[in-house]
Amino acid sequence: MLRGRPCECTTASDPTRARCACSWAPYTERNPGGQLPALELDDGRIIAETVAIFEYLEEKHPRPALIGSTAEERPETRMWQRRVELKITEHLYNGFRFAEGLELFKPRMRVMPEAAEGLKATVRDNLAWLDRLLAEKSFIVGDRFTVADIILYCAVDFGGTVGQPLDPQLANVGAWHARVAARPSASASLHPQSAAVGMRG
Repeated sequence: MLRGRPCECTTASDPTRARCACSWAPYTERNPGGQLPALELDDGRIIAETVAIFEYLEEKHPRPALIGSTAEERPETRMWQRRVELKITEHLYNGFRFAEGLELFKPRMRVMPEAAEGLKATVRDNLAWLDRLLAEKSFIVGDRFTVADIILYCAVDFGGTVGQPLDPQLANVGAWHARVAARPSASASLHPQSAAVGMRG
């Protein structure tokens, strides 16, 4: 199901192997970026960037609005989405790729093990920055649950299983994480084998 609508889903039996298999043909013949997830439309076109998939689904099924319902809400969400990605999630994922995930990613991309600790430190710094901003907010964009929350939650949840746990002193981020984790969609989104392989996100 996507936003309450039926769809045909293909799920790899092992998410760690899926991360490898998607990097080469035949998958890259349809999705040259070689990443997951990918959404195949009825006409055969492939949409493969997460945010692009969000945008497509919201255009087709605008409720509930995870990007925004007005000309004011949509850019506000996109602003926070980019802040989350540029300041936190990209550094978190690369910190994993260049350290704990080094052997998995070395055949697929240029890896820089020497950068891993600096990237992880940057994540910690910017989560502390966000912690201050969440002091009087339920979610990243005020009272609205948005794609910015989804993107950050997935990264932070993943980080906790690969050596980048949340600092317990970040009380506001911790409370935000608990609020998002309590949503039924959070547990429903996990890969069926996530517990078996020890990775979330």
